[in-house]
Amino acid sequence: MLRPSKTEAPVSIEQEELRGISRTVAEIHWLLLILVLVYLIFGGAREDAESSAAIWAGIFFYAALVMSFRYANFYKRETRWKIAIEICGMVAFITWVLWYTDGLASPLLNAYLLPVITSALTLGKVITLLAAALIAACHLLLGGGMTPDLPFVGAFIAQLAPVVLVAYITTMFSADIRYGLARAKVLAETDDLTGLLNVRGFALAANRLFAQAARHGRATSVLMIDSDHLKAVNDGHGHAAGNELLRHLAQSIQAELRFTDVAARYGGDEFIVLLPDTPAKGALEVAERIRNRIAGSPIQVSGRELVSSVSIGISCYPEDGATLDALAAHADGALYSAKQDGRNRTVKFRAAAA
Repeated sequence: MLRPSKTEAPVSIEQEELRGISRTVAEIHWLLLILVLVYLIFGGAREDAESSAAIWAGIFFYAALVMSFRYANFYKRETRWKIAIEICGMVAFITWVLWYTDGLASPLLNAYLLPVITSALTLGKVITLLAAALIAACHLLLGGGMTPDLPFVGAFIAQLAPVVLVAYITTMFSADIRYGLARAKVLAETDDLTGLLNVRGFALAANRLFAQAARHGRATSVLMIDSDHLKAVNDGHGHAAGNELLRHLAQSIQAELRFTDVAARYGGDEFIVLLPDTPAKGALEVAERIRNRIAGSPIQVSGRELVSSVSIGISCYPEDGATLDALAAHADGALYSAKQDGRNRTVKFRAAAA
């Protein structure tokens, strides 16, 4: 579960999100092309050959744009700027088609809603506002420019109102959906009791950091930390006291870590910590600080002070393993040795003792 890919660099969460967005944008492109083709094939366009030829030319170049952006692999990474350029191309294509199909009187006028929806779902409020402004400018172009008379202004507002309303409503829904997804992601990757990452969240974060360390040959360490007294606390004082002890351990561990370190509840009373850019000496220092902090800060249980301790196992990349799974297993083995040697101590993994 913790093993990073050996054949390719890990993909960031943002890149995964952009890939999903990119697939949706591709479907909208093809939907627009099909809409124009259906209109053209079933006689919606003007009868003259010049207009038909111009629309077919627009379809050809727009399809070429879609193919180059979506399938030609000219772009190795998805970016929001790429999607913004595609939206501009979508607006240009729609304007071209409307120019040759009766302008603002064309039944395809509502096709402008597609780039607005695409922008609102993928690029946020500011870009969507700019897209709406671009569409407004295209409206003026198709209408022959702005005139000061009241009928023109009224018609202009009426034609743009659906675009603005769809932009506003879709942007609001998109923001709510993204917030809900972000919250769900946090809940799915966080341990409810301690507030640390759970195993899934640790795997996502640690795999990326470890892959970077392996790629650049940087030392990285893993700590396995286990409570020495949780069972006794649960048996003698109840599970509420045991939960309080676990929260205390989590807070003590987090207090001794850098913001670049990754800590998680590994299961039960066991915790795992990834220390990027940390060789064995630094990992031993961190482990000892954690152990001393926990031993020196008792918790209050039923009006009494309860002293606790932890045992810690350490393994280091590259000398103790080439994968994150191997490091976790070796750190767990060192933790077992610490327990066997009397608890409340830190043990570094040694291959000869494996």
